[in-house]
Amino acid sequence: MNIIICGSGQVGTSIAGHLAHDNDVTIIDTNAERIQRATDLHDLRGVIGVSSHPDVLENAGAKDADMIIAVTESDEINMVACQVAHSIFNTPTKIARIRSRSYLDPRIGDLYSEENLPVDHIISPEAEVSDAVSRRLKVPGAFDVANMGNGKVRIVGVRCTSTCPILGSPIRYLTDLFEDLTITIVAIIRGNEIIVPRDGSGKMMEGDQVYFVCDDSHMARAMASFGHEDPASRNVLIAGGGTIGKMVAAEVRDHIENSRCLMIEANKDNALAAAEELSGITIIHGDALEPDILMEGEVSKVDTFVALTDDDEVNVLSSLLARRFGASHTVTLVNMASFVPLISTLGVDSVINPPAITVSSILRHVRRGRVRDIHTIIEDRGEFMEVEALSSSPLVGVPLRKANLPKYSAVGAIIRHDEVIAPRGDTVIEPNDRVILFAAKQAIHDVEKILSVRPDFF
Repeated sequence: MNIIICGSGQVGTSIAGHLAHDNDVTIIDTNAERIQRATDLHDLRGVIGVSSHPDVLENAGAKDADMIIAVTESDEINMVACQVAHSIFNTPTKIARIRSRSYLDPRIGDLYSEENLPVDHIISPEAEVSDAVSRRLKVPGAFDVANMGNGKVRIVGVRCTSTCPILGSPIRYLTDLFEDLTITIVAIIRGNEIIVPRDGSGKMMEGDQVYFVCDDSHMARAMASFGHEDPASRNVLIAGGGTIGKMVAAEVRDHIENSRCLMIEANKDNALAAAEELSGITIIHGDALEPDILMEGEVSKVDTFVALTDDDEVNVLSSLLARRFGASHTVTLVNMASFVPLISTLGVDSVINPPAITVSSILRHVRRGRVRDIHTIIEDRGEFMEVEALSSSPLVGVPLRKANLPKYSAVGAIIRHDEVIAPRGDTVIEPNDRVILFAAKQAIHDVEKILSVRPDFF
C-alpha cells in the first residue's frame, strides 16, 4: 500500500513506524530536521514542503497513493491536504486529525462529504483522550482500559500488588478459583519483557503489569480477583480547564451518578470561561502545584485526581503531590512518550499519552483484514485488535490449539451472536465471529498476514 503521511511530529513519526515495515510510506513536513530524523528511524521517503500544496503532494507520489493521513499541527492544512488529494489525485482514503471544536460541531456534520470536504475519517485527539480518561474513572484500579465489541468486552491493564490474591497461582487455575468468570489473561509485562501466556502455565508476580480481556458484565469480579474492589470514582478533582478538562468534567457531571467534580485552572480567563460553560462544577483559580490550592480542592477526599494541563511537568508533579496529600488514585496526561516508562515507576496510577491514543485511532483504518478497532498498549509494546472472522482466514474452522497463531499473540475473547466467549484450546472460531486478538509488537506483522483476505476469496 502506498501511504502519504502529512506531518512528522510525534503522531506522524509513530504512524510511520507502524506502517513502514510492509507499506511504501512517504512523510511530508516543512521542518527538514524532523524529516531527516524520521527517515533515519524508519524505512521511508521524506519530502520537505507544505502538505496541502499540490506540487508537494505530487512530489510525494500522490498520483499513486492509496491513502493520505494528515496529522500536521494545523486543522486547515490537514483538511485542505485531503481536499487536494481527492480533487486532483483521486486518493481513495483520506484521514485528517482535526482538533478545533468548531470544526467538530455536529451541526456541520454534512461538511465532511465527497461533495464538500472529502475527509473519510476524522480523528479528534481531545475527544479520544477525554474518553480514555472517563474509562479510567469508571475502573479506578486499572492503569489502562479500553472497550471493544460495542462495549461488550473490556480490555484492562492492572498492576499486581502484594495484596493480589492470585499471585503465584498458574493462570489456568484462575477460572477454577473464580467460577463462571469470563476472563482471559493475554499479556504480562515484567520489566522489559512481555509474556504472552497461552498455555496457562505462567504465574503472576508482584510488580507485573497484566492485561486481561473480560465480559463487561464481569468487570467487578475480574477486578476483585486482582484485589481491586474500588467503585467508580465519584469525587473527582481535575487540574486543567482546557478543552479536555472541560470535556472530562462534563462527562463526570452527566454520566457518573452522585458525582462531585472540582476543577483547578491557573489562567484566570480560562477559569472564568470554564465556570460559565460548566454549571454545577466548582472552578478554583490557582496553581495545581500549590499545596494550599490542592487543599482548597479537598484533595484528601477525592477518589481520583486527574491532571490535564498542557504542561507535562505540572501534570506529573501535581499528581505526585495529590497522592501525597491523600488522593486515592491519579490519572496523568503526558504528551512525551519517552516520559511514560519513568512516570509509571513514580507512583502515578495511570498515564494518558495523547499521541499513542491518536495512533490507535488511525491504525484501525489502516490495518489489513476486517479490523473494527485497535488499542495500542503502554509503551507501544503491542496491539489489541477487534477483527471480523472471515471464512478465508486460517483461524476459522479449527480448534484454537491447532490454528497456528503466531508466537507472541493470543485470542482474548470471541463475540458470537452478542455472547462473549472466553477462548480455550478446543474453541472453534466461526465465520462472522468478532475476535479480540492481542499481538505483541514483534508479532503484529504475522498476525496481519493471517487476518488478510486471500485474493481468490473474491
